[in-house]
Amino acid sequence: MVSAATIATVSITLFICLVLPVIVYLVYGIKNKGKGVWTAWLLGAAGFFVFQILLRSPILSVLSMTSWFTAFATKHYVWYCLLLALTAALFEAAGRYIAAKLMGKKLTYVRGLAAGLGHGSIEAMVIVGLTYINNLAYIIMINTGSFDAVIEQTAALGVDTTQLLMVKESLVSANPGIFLLAGYERVLTVILHIALSMIVCYFVSQKKDIVGVVACVLIHGTVDFIVALVNGMAAEYLGNVISASLAYIIIYTFLTAVAALSVIVIHRFRLRWATAA
Repeated sequence: MVSAATIATVSITLFICLVLPVIVYLVYGIKNKGKGVWTAWLLGAAGFFVFQILLRSPILSVLSMTSWFTAFATKHYVWYCLLLALTAALFEAAGRYIAAKLMGKKLTYVRGLAAGLGHGSIEAMVIVGLTYINNLAYIIMINTGSFDAVIEQTAALGVDTTQLLMVKESLVSANPGIFLLAGYERVLTVILHIALSMIVCYFVSQKKDIVGVVACVLIHGTVDFIVALVNGMAAEYLGNVISASLAYIIIYTFLTAVAALSVIVIHRFRLRWATAA
């Protein structure tokens, strides 16, 4: 049986990643009615979805099926982390830039913030929200006994049930706090995405496109690289030099600090925009 605490934390994270973005979208749009934030949010969301989900992710999926790429990831993990970080930063910066250019002369602080909200929100909804819908469905199946029935039927067909057993074990035995951390991480990430979109939008509005894009790529790439590197230090890739618990502490402390700095960046650009106007 999956514990009530796990059900609660999975439900909270599902709400944060799937429902809360829609609420924020509606509230922010109504509050700033007539300021073009509805369109800006959708452009920001499209920027992430097209460049990350439709372009980058399929490319990485194809590469992951090749022997040379998997060997590269295993033998040169640090370079692999750098590759993933930089490609994520570059592809998403392209989406932010196109969104900013499409807004053109209509770029304002509230639209830049809306674009960042759209970018971060759609990522939370697609990457975490949909996954947690599956988690909740699996939990219901496990607690009602239907998941075991699926495992038995799968085994009877001669199909390997290892993955199904791993899913069940992960949900039954995992610390409930792990699921809650996923929601917290998404909140921090959305704040970072707002800051990154704000940087691109502001510099595009000032006709300093290259400065905004380069700054966005460097910041985004650095954050992703550090997180991936710390994760690797708690795995066989880099020799298990730290424990998984310590890795969590380092990563979430780091992301919290990044989110706090992002809030400062957002505020500073609000002041810059007001001065420029």
